[in-house]
Amino acid sequence: MPTRIDGDLFAAAKSSGSVNSRSAAQQIDHWARIGREFEASANVSHRDVEAVLSGQGRYDALQEREQAIVRATWDERIAERIDTLDLAERFREEGVSYAEADEDGALVVLETSTD
Repeated sequence: MPTRIDGDLFAAAKSSGSVNSRSAAQQIDHWARIGREFEASANVSHRDVEAVLSGQGRYDALQEREQAIVRATWDERIAERIDTLDLAERFREEGVSYAEADEDGALVVLETSTD
């Protein structure tokens, strides 16, 4: 059944999915299953998971299933941050030269300037 998906969510799913060899739709389905398990499981402490995600709890104190939920959330947050990261633009703004590999794996040094 067709449904509307927020553009940011779709972009995050596309990015995270490519890392995990999933399409955006498969990644959203994966996240939905994790969420369903999280909400339905009596063995998962929502409060403890939220504490770890907010930096107030210890990951090692969580049960295996709770740790899996935390890792999935961390993966999603990392993918979102990577999507917004544009080091090339930042280097250009700061006038810093940098190196990267081209399509063939050869080193290319990119000179930038603030002029």
